[in-house]
Amino acid sequence: MARLSPDEYNALEAAITHRQRLAVVRRGTEYLLTPSRLFMQGGREAIEARHPTTGDRMVLVIDELDSIDVMR
Repeated sequence: MARLSPDEYNALEAAITHRQRLAVVRRGTEYLLTPSRLFMQGGREAIEARHPTTGDRMVLVIDELDSIDVMR
């Protein structure tokens, strides 16, 4: 995935603030997650999220994602 646009960053930050779910596609697999923070990991931007059903923690590096959509 290329870099996020300013509008996409605003939507991602709002999803983190309001605990809205994200639909994320990485390597052909779609995940529905609840994001908790946006941070830097090894010089790359990443999203820390939890799976809403299992509670498992996931760290997704933004530049490895195929798409990110905020579920409204």
